Amino acid sequence: MLKIAMAQMEVIPGHPDKNAATMLRMMDEARTEHVDVIIFPEMAIPGYLLGDTWEQTSFLADCEHYGQEIIAASEGITVMFGNIAMDWEKMNNDGRVRKYNAFFTAQDGKLIAPAGQDYPFVIKTLMPNYREFDDTRHFYSLQQLALEQGKNPADLIAPVTLTLQGKRYNAGCLLCEDGWSDNYALEPLQILQDKGRIDFFVNISASPYTLGKNNKRNRVFGQQAKEAGKPLFYVNAIGLQNNGKTVYTFDGASTAYNEKGQVCAMSEEYQEELTIVDMDELASMPALPDDKEPDIAHIYRALNYGVRRFLENIRMKKVVIGISGGIDSAVAAALYAKIVGPENLLLVNMPSVFNSATTKGLSKELADNLGCQYTVIPIQHSVDHTVEQLSTTPITYLTDGSEQNLTVSSFVTENIQARDRSARILAGAAAAFGGGFTCNANKAETTVGYSTLYGDQSGFLAALADLWKYQVYALAHYMNDEVYGREVVPQGIIDIVPSAELSSAQNVDEGKGDPIKYPYHDFLFRSFIERWQKAAPEDILEWYAAGTLEENLGCEPGLVAKYFPTAQEFIADLERWWNLFTGMAVAKRIQAPPILAVSRRAYGFDHREAQNGPYYTLKYQQLKEKLLS
Repeated sequence: MLKIAMAQMEVIPGHPDKNAATMLRMMDEARTEHVDVIIFPEMAIPGYLLGDTWEQTSFLADCEHYGQEIIAASEGITVMFGNIAMDWEKMNNDGRVRKYNAFFTAQDGKLIAPAGQDYPFVIKTLMPNYREFDDTRHFYSLQQLALEQGKNPADLIAPVTLTLQGKRYNAGCLLCEDGWSDNYALEPLQILQDKGRIDFFVNISASPYTLGKNNKRNRVFGQQAKEAGKPLFYVNAIGLQNNGKTVYTFDGASTAYNEKGQVCAMSEEYQEELTIVDMDELASMPALPDDKEPDIAHIYRALNYGVRRFLENIRMKKVVIGISGGIDSAVAAALYAKIVGPENLLLVNMPSVFNSATTKGLSKELADNLGCQYTVIPIQHSVDHTVEQLSTTPITYLTDGSEQNLTVSSFVTENIQARDRSARILAGAAAAFGGGFTCNANKAETTVGYSTLYGDQSGFLAALADLWKYQVYALAHYMNDEVYGREVVPQGIIDIVPSAELSSAQNVDEGKGDPIKYPYHDFLFRSFIERWQKAAPEDILEWYAAGTLEENLGCEPGLVAKYFPTAQEFIADLERWWNLFTGMAVAKRIQAPPILAVSRRAYGFDHREAQNGPYYTLKYQQLKEKLLS
């Protein structure tokens, strides 16, 4: 009986002392269960998303110190874990100390080096440099080391040989991306297989949650185990890490695959736990059933965990939400109520003359359903006062002494309403209540900047800003049906037309709402940001001309003809939103609150952008001319 423990721990980024303490506690727990090998995640000691903390040599020294503590504590148990490894005598290409993303194996107080290698640890071979990952900025890869030594990278990839219960085992040790080698010239797992007998593979990871990633990983890693005919243990962290503008949950879901590639054991998502597997019995264990949960269930868990941990990290216990009677603020309220409790949640309805009795009533109904704290603070008086001040206070041009007055347009008045709600009422209420106020923007609004700077775009966290509008509606249904088991988000809010209610042109009782046609624009905007090969106007126009637009976008058939009867209308709409997406919306996103990521591409550091303004390719302009002629 060879007992392997997958130690799915919460890794606290930037706190090696706390992480080492967690590891020592879990090692003690493993000993009481007579575990032979305990496996911790990648970068278990320092954390992974640390920004330029990696440039602090004092921090690196602490990581090394706590790593030595884990090594010293390995008496009577084999410990496999991720940490930063320094070669203090060498430099990275940036002139800073040499750093490796490393996989350590310790037994009886000593490190076990990969066969025939100079360093007593496995070095990460494949460095992700996309999405939120920035490995090449900080870490020296095995490929670079091979080049420096004049060797083939395969010469530096070797198994780690363990003696367990008097028997020798060759472990194929991989670090996260080393198992995702499809688009790389090197395949570390295949190289390990080619070098001789491997008894089992271990992939330690720091892999943020992304919708659908676990199913893909099970296909990829399951196939690897099946083709090798050997078990594979995948150990991932849980917790919350960030790179400033984008916040990521780490869901764990550590998994044991048998030699048939079947999932035989999996740790609970977002739970710190030891999952112990007898490797000798792995082949006979039944495969776990495939995940049948809807996507929205996974999204809810990620949001619930992410918001909860974010609030704990910033020590915020109370939350204020401005509610309008619309779907986004209602879903935010239902989400936060479950996390902080209704007694710590203050909902504020801030009507103007443009807010209907319908939405005011729905706001109260939502608050009643949640049983939280609630208040109504009208804004019309203060908005009128601001407009009057701006309109009647003279402006003096000091060069010639001439005076003029500002003209406050209806559009400016709309923005004044939004800023009055957030910058004045919500900010003040949050301070008085002893908490913070939320940003309730969804991803469609964030894409095109359909928000007001220092107004509804403000807040301490944008928890829903990586969800398209259709996902916000799905979340409302899921929370009603599964989380609360009753109607919390009123059906009237779900049914009403989405509207900012900032003018008479957005009268919900007359069916007037936002200019964004969400059933179509959700999918158009998604093509701008989430496609791996990002779509631009040229692609959209080509698909439109070929009659394949809806198929390529994934939206409902017939919407394009319904919304845009002519090519001229279609092109005008496309250019309107592209100009905003690549124009003012970029400036707004730069100033937006941190976004909690759930998709394959979230705004913030995940989608790196520059303020260069809109661009239309030559081919686009030619195709546009042809369609309009």
